[in-house]
Amino acid sequence: MKLLKIASMASLDHRLINLSLLLLLIWVFSTIPQCTHSMPPAPPVTCNATNCVLRNAYGTWGDRKDCWALSVVYPTTEEEIRAAVGQANQKKLKVKSVGAFSHTIPKLACPDENSLIISTAKYDSGIEIDAKGSTVTVDSGVSLRGLIDKVEEAGLSFVAAPYWEGVSVGGLISTGSHGSSWWGRGGAVHDHVVSVSLVVPAAASEGFAKVIRLDAKNPLFNAAKVSLGVLGVISKVTLALDMGSKRSITNVFNNDSHFEDEFVDLAKKHEFADIIWYPSRNTTVYRNDDRVPLNSSGDGINDFVGFQSDSALISSSVRWTEKALENAGNVNGKCTMAASVVAYKKLIANGLKNNNLIFTGYPIVGRQGRMQTSGSCLYTPQSRTLTTCAWDPRVKGLFFYETTAIFPASKFKDFILDVKKLRDLKPENFCGVDVYNGFLIRFIKASTAYLGQSEDSVILDFNYYRADEASTPRMNQDVWEEVEQIAFFKYGAKPHWAKNRNVAFSGVQQKYPNFNKFIAAKKQLDPQNMFSSQWSDEIIFGNLPTKVDGCAMEGLCICSEDRHCNPSKGYLCKPGLVYKDARVCRNSSSSAA
Repeated sequence: MKLLKIASMASLDHRLINLSLLLLLIWVFSTIPQCTHSMPPAPPVTCNATNCVLRNAYGTWGDRKDCWALSVVYPTTEEEIRAAVGQANQKKLKVKSVGAFSHTIPKLACPDENSLIISTAKYDSGIEIDAKGSTVTVDSGVSLRGLIDKVEEAGLSFVAAPYWEGVSVGGLISTGSHGSSWWGRGGAVHDHVVSVSLVVPAAASEGFAKVIRLDAKNPLFNAAKVSLGVLGVISKVTLALDMGSKRSITNVFNNDSHFEDEFVDLAKKHEFADIIWYPSRNTTVYRNDDRVPLNSSGDGINDFVGFQSDSALISSSVRWTEKALENAGNVNGKCTMAASVVAYKKLIANGLKNNNLIFTGYPIVGRQGRMQTSGSCLYTPQSRTLTTCAWDPRVKGLFFYETTAIFPASKFKDFILDVKKLRDLKPENFCGVDVYNGFLIRFIKASTAYLGQSEDSVILDFNYYRADEASTPRMNQDVWEEVEQIAFFKYGAKPHWAKNRNVAFSGVQQKYPNFNKFIAAKKQLDPQNMFSSQWSDEIIFGNLPTKVDGCAMEGLCICSEDRHCNPSKGYLCKPGLVYKDARVCRNSSSSAA
């Protein structure tokens, strides 16, 4: 990352060169050994004498408003969770459950003010492995890394996991988190769930709350597998395991000319395949990722470069650099950054390491649990300097949006062709996404979960710059708005529940064939809507707020009038360039117009 950051500083125009040199000196200073240590993540819930506030790991929700609650409790057992839900039910309080990390981007976990937060941060010790039955039963607050390490110690493997390990089991189950695979049970974690326990409200005779245990024999099971936290508090989850294995990974760089015709074959040929597309560089990276026997030679790890620990000085400096490029309208600077990103990631295999230290060549072979997910910035021990995750809001590091769209595989080729048409109008407009991770393309199978996928699907993620202030226009923001609307409206992609801006959830009720069955399950388990909130009602029931001035600038609405953008700074509501039905905020002086 440090080579990348030096190169990115060199991309500034002549007005910024002197400050770039200063940032370079800061980097050099940060490499000098010092007696400091890594900064643990901030707790998501903080309280004062009268109430509590919930924040996500990025420090800011989509609407930049805080989430308040009356109080928070930290149960350590399932019975304590049941008692907390019972007391809240008796007092007619709303309830939201949160984990130790709070990595949801939309306000899915946001409580209403007259509510109780139940944190599972201390409910994280129960991990019971049934080696004979190849299952593991875990408390919902257990971290993904804690679960994987325990399973690996028993000589078994947990096959499906998201690429980011800073999540709790309850959180990743309830939001539909996933890895990448069309093989076996597939890449979605909820499709590896054998049973789930929920704490739900009950009658006074039952103590106002009860624990229900659901498996495939119960019709409520398919609702509970992706519950969004609105059915009850997940207390325990039983997951299917496989025998211990290793993985062998080779990244293959290609020109992007025909990858829309090749993604299906790649997913069928390699069990854990994915694709990274860097559109401004006309480059794709195919991840040939397969299971190999446990006795295969190799002790590799996945230490993804974006999840490595960063110097606090470097994180804030890189953010400053990107802000300077945005404020100067320096598209060429963004493109130089993008070229540096792609070259650096290729050099270091995007953080894959052959021997726990460095990348020495492909293939990289390592234990399943060390190759499938990463997040070393959360757990870095004694360090040479003050380090943290790059997006830590306490050091004013990276600040970005994330859009994640889930396509039926049959529609993904046409989506790619439309994005290529938009890219080809002015390729440098796409450099902003390549400064981050490009377009990450993954695969998940059809699911029986009511809020899962009804057919084999392709998932596309991309990150892009977010301004410090809500009304501040972003360079080429109309491009990302058009890509977003092509995905969700032209091709009917579904949103990932724990990511995305609000516009992605528009009309989501019509995109799931079993949505009404999920609502029926909610009415049965939570008839008083104890686990609902203003945000979940807006998304699940379509009770969208009225459009206001500037609402389109951060994806809180789709513009239909200029006032929904920022006319005072020249950003007006315009049609899309490729998808003419799109409505985006475009600079009226832009050459793209």
